[in-house]
Amino acid sequence: GISQYGQHGSLDNCREGFLQGLQEAGLVEGTDYTIDYQNANFDTNLATQIAQAFSAEDAALMVGIATPSATACYAAAEDKDIPVVFTAITDPVGAKLDSGNITGTSDVLPVQGQLELIRAIQPEADTIGIVYTTSEANSVYSIGVYEELAADYGFTIEAIGVTAQSEVTQAVDTLISQGVDCLSNLTDNNVVGVLGSILEKTNEAGIPVYGSEIEQMELGCVAGAGLDYVQLGIQTGKMAAQILTGEATCEDLPYETIENYGLYVNSNALAAMGLTLPED
Repeated sequence: GISQYGQHGSLDNCREGFLQGLQEAGLVEGTDYTIDYQNANFDTNLATQIAQAFSAEDAALMVGIATPSATACYAAAEDKDIPVVFTAITDPVGAKLDSGNITGTSDVLPVQGQLELIRAIQPEADTIGIVYTTSEANSVYSIGVYEELAADYGFTIEAIGVTAQSEVTQAVDTLISQGVDCLSNLTDNNVVGVLGSILEKTNEAGIPVYGSEIEQMELGCVAGAGLDYVQLGIQTGKMAAQILTGEATCEDLPYETIENYGLYVNSNALAAMGLTLPED
């Protein structure tokens, strides 16, 4: 059973990579496993219902893509001791998903690389605005890292927390009115889910937005230090294959993080903001 918290590029890539990882491990869909894929549409209550349905049908394995789905799967699987594999979770420890019959992969953001990139492109910038969901453990963790490192690069962070996706664009309006020099996205599901609407506002205001994975740059963010979520999914699928074949248990496989990140640039978006990428 695969529970995906919502539909956007990075989470879709995680799922596609996960299926690819199973295949690369030698498993064949229809022969070695079948897939029950469900999407919660960014609804935590629906994520809980999906996980409970997986438990009721005695799934051999539950897969949670993003923190709310993974948390729901773990809660629903516990009584039956069904193994759970997660992906796209920034802080498994903070989400209390680091022990028990559960493992997976973490998408810890390269915050230092992002700050270096913003400073290189906007040498005069002072303030970075960030919108995040207060109930998403991954976002709260990432905000803490930004606030810890920002001063080293001469930045201050203006962060606005929201409780629902409907509040995101209003928070962006507030940051624009406060005169932030740019916005930096996390992998926050509520924020990424309305990125198109955010970019309409920031483009009109002439404020560049930096992304955290390649899909955000494809949508119109100017640049970003980000992860390859297909590779993250592949890594997760290979772990799941070991569990499905009995080669290992979740307890045998500590959660893993993806180590390498890439620098992605949308040249058109950068030019539209009157910004240039330094040669170095």
